[in-house]
Formats: sequence, structure tokens, C-alpha cells
Amino acid sequence: MLRVLFYAIPFVLGIYALVDCLQTPDEELPGLPRIAWLVLIVFVPIIGPAAWLIIGWAAGGGARQRVSWPAGPGTGAPDQQRPTRRVVAPDDDPEFLSQLGRTNSEHDALLEQWERDLRREDDLGGDGPGDDAGPEAGGPAPRI
Repeated sequence: MLRVLFYAIPFVLGIYALVDCLQTPDEELPGLPRIAWLVLIVFVPIIGPAAWLIIGWAAGGGARQRVSWPAGPGTGAPDQQRPTRRVVAPDDDPEFLSQLGRTNSEHDALLEQWERDLRREDDLGGDGPGDDAGPEAGGPAPRI
């Protein structure tokens, strides 16, 4: 296991530094041009990525912002990114709660309509369409 970590840690460090270098805007590159950093990261296995991370962290003030991948249209710089909408739980969202109240009232109105229809069918003797419980079907006789 230790032998695997001996090879995996420099590899992961190099991949991270390579991707970080490729995503850094040109005006934020510390000291060297991008191609020099890429050659250093790829051909000097441990020292190159470590130098990129240490020097890049110091040059960026430790708080460099990155555009999240994949970058959509219009997300070039951090100040151009759209503000994200805060996620709200359904029981704290007034729009969702008002929709529930409206849906409940619609369902109540529909239920009342069905009950009126059933009462009217019972009053008419239950001979409505689809009523198979009549005397022909062997069911109870309709009320009169």
C-alpha cells in the first residue's frame, strides 16, 4: 500500500497542478509564462507541481477564484458569473406553500363536484352510465 502511495501522490499532485495552471487566467500567472510552467510541471515530477502550487498560492494571495468546470457561456471571469439562487427548503418557500394551498382548494372543489354528482345519481335511482349493479346484473334493486 505504501508503495502505491509513493507513485500515486506525485501523479495526483502533477495532474492537479497541470489543470490548475491551465485554468489560471494569463494575468494571474506567477512569474513565468504558461508554457514554461507547463514544461516545469510535466518534466520535473515533484518539484514542478510543488513550485507551481507554492508560488501560485503566494502570488494569488491564497484566495484565487476559479471558474467552475464546465464553464458555460458568459462565465469567463469570476466577476461575470451569475449570482446563484439560494436553495430553500419547501416548508420555508412561500411560493411553494401558496401553490399547495391553491392545489388543495382545487382538489376540494373537485371532490365537492364528485359528491354532488354521486348524490344526484343516487336520487335518480342509480341508472347512470356504467352502473352495472342493477337488477339485470344480479345486484340490488334501485331505491325508489
